Amino acid sequence: MVRGTGVSFLRPGSLQAPFPTPGTESAMRDPRYDVLFEPVPIGPVTARNRFYQVPHCCGMGYRYPSSSAAMRGVKAEGGWAVVCTEEAEIHPSAEITPYLENRIWDDQDLPHLKALTEAVHAHGGLAGIELVHNGMHAPNHYSREVPMGPSHRPIDNGAPLQARAMDKTDIANFRRWHRKAAIRARDAGFDIVYVYAGHDMSLLQHFLSRRHNERTDEYGGSLENRVRLIREVLIDTKEAVGDRCGIAFRFAVDELLGDEGITAEGEGHDVVAMLAELPDLWDVNVSAWQNDSQTARFAEEGYQERYTRFVKALTSKPVVGVGRYTSPDAMVRVVKQGIMDMIGAARPSIADPFLPKKIEEGRIDDIRECIGCNICVIGDDISAPIRCTQNPTMGEEWRRGWHPEVIPAAKSRERVLIVGGGPAGLEAARACGARGLEVVLAEAGETWGGRALRESRLPGLSSWGRVKDWRLGQLHKLANVEMYLASALSADAILSYGIPHVALATGATWRRDGIGLTRHQALPGLDTVGAFTPDDFLGDGNGIDRLPSGPIVIYDDEGYVMGGVLAEMIAKRGHEVTLVTPLELVSYWTVHALDQPFIHKRLIESGVTIRLNTRLAACRESTAELACAFTDAPSQIDCAALVLVTSRLPNDEVTLDLMAREADWADAGVKSVKAIGDCHAPATIAAAVYAGHRYAREFGEIIDPDVTPFRREAIGVA
Repeated sequence: MVRGTGVSFLRPGSLQAPFPTPGTESAMRDPRYDVLFEPVPIGPVTARNRFYQVPHCCGMGYRYPSSSAAMRGVKAEGGWAVVCTEEAEIHPSAEITPYLENRIWDDQDLPHLKALTEAVHAHGGLAGIELVHNGMHAPNHYSREVPMGPSHRPIDNGAPLQARAMDKTDIANFRRWHRKAAIRARDAGFDIVYVYAGHDMSLLQHFLSRRHNERTDEYGGSLENRVRLIREVLIDTKEAVGDRCGIAFRFAVDELLGDEGITAEGEGHDVVAMLAELPDLWDVNVSAWQNDSQTARFAEEGYQERYTRFVKALTSKPVVGVGRYTSPDAMVRVVKQGIMDMIGAARPSIADPFLPKKIEEGRIDDIRECIGCNICVIGDDISAPIRCTQNPTMGEEWRRGWHPEVIPAAKSRERVLIVGGGPAGLEAARACGARGLEVVLAEAGETWGGRALRESRLPGLSSWGRVKDWRLGQLHKLANVEMYLASALSADAILSYGIPHVALATGATWRRDGIGLTRHQALPGLDTVGAFTPDDFLGDGNGIDRLPSGPIVIYDDEGYVMGGVLAEMIAKRGHEVTLVTPLELVSYWTVHALDQPFIHKRLIESGVTIRLNTRLAACRESTAELACAFTDAPSQIDCAALVLVTSRLPNDEVTLDLMAREADWADAGVKSVKAIGDCHAPATIAAAVYAGHRYAREFGEIIDPDVTPFRREAIGVA
């Protein structure tokens, strides 16, 4: 038996049983990280260490409160000293339907908020709540209240509505609403209460902003006047609950707009200096949200330090900041350099809720590092429960009872053959192995990782390789898992092994016929032009070297990452590139991941010509025939080669062959065959990892297809 990542061939009759049981390892914390576990006072409360889960959305909010409470509770269990909610709207005039945030409008909201604080307190954490009035960001589609802000302005989320300018009565009402919400938060058990002026989504930031505030009274004009309402609300909140709760101020020190906005060198610095000692904690970041939560493709770990590092020098109060930190060495550095007192995290706490405990227990190699893909953000933007590429249990803590570090032992020690070493296969093997099953993992290629490896070689996506790296690291620790590379398996070979359970994770292949999101028939004329797909450029594919001289057309009828990243890569090799898409935006779906504007900007900077709302109708030798997506008006562009980024077909030949031979299973000793991941239905890497994990969780369970496979929240109960 060969275990590990070396090239071994899986041959009929080569498998031995039984396997040894998984070993256990013990470790101690590296003393270099001791500073991360020092307590930090925050007003009248004390955080037990420096790990701070800053407020972040989760697509659950008021609609799925049990799921939200369980998810936050698991983070406290994982060692986060402070665990905060997403934003909590303080009043019906502050709501942002269709997005599922939290609400603290009145006492009806307290029961589910108490459940959240109890879940956090049960594991020794402090619970924080981000109180928010969304001002000109609040369309109030549900409440139908008239939006309001410092001045008459259109609301900023695209609806044809305007916010009215607040008068003095409105300002007094807002202060009262905020104070009452703070008292309700205290009564619900929260230990830290936020005053929020960040992400260009809050009324307080709108008052602060010269772009939004054109008032001529004491709340407009000078910086001192524009800061006035923030100061008043901070004082109101401290007077209301400051004897029991720490008061945090979340502030965007730079809007990355240059002179048109707040800058760290200008008004951002001055605001911190003016309010330095007023809050009990400074939570500092950059604005707007797409800047604060940039994907790994466009921002490195710690990218916000250049903007926030000045804050600590201006206040004696603790400072927390974010930067997608996953390295404990980087965390120690920012503390020792005096950049921040607490390590803020949203996405790293999603990828690994037990990140602090793993550092504390000396298990650094067990950390599931965030890959910065923003799949988590997509959940919020589409009003669906949060999910994570690295952590398939995220969002499933309550409704499926999944824990990120605990998986129940299988009822019997059966053998499982997993065919395919990509994201789905690696996760299925890891999780099945953790359940104590005897696992054989066979990969046709000579490297592990499948698409996670191949796509990580594209510009800016190297962090995606962590999907492979973490799972291989965990598999190496499991003595009950055999791993074989260069082992392409046919249905005959699979049946010859007599392994009772077979999971097929053989991936998918990009289509070469042009059928995609909007085109449903094969593209005419493909045989007259050099046609490529992403598979020609991924992994060891040499497609980029085979591209002819002359104009290259990329047709993106998928709308996610691939079209844009290939256009960038090919253009940087010196080719003339035109990206054509029938959609209204480049890489349309990445709007939900917040990086679509960065992708479009990068393409312009790379010299890529962009044709939006344009269909590829046909190819004629060195010409691509186009049509307007609305009018069908024709046009043509030169095309030496065409790259089709349209859709994928599952590699399901072995699956179909095995299913067609179900009558042979019993004689071969096979009890079950299941396709998982892309070979079942091509989707994201996150979906593939989830499919592999779900296979392992459901192994040996009786699944009724007519029964909802997870618990549901009671909606609409008075």
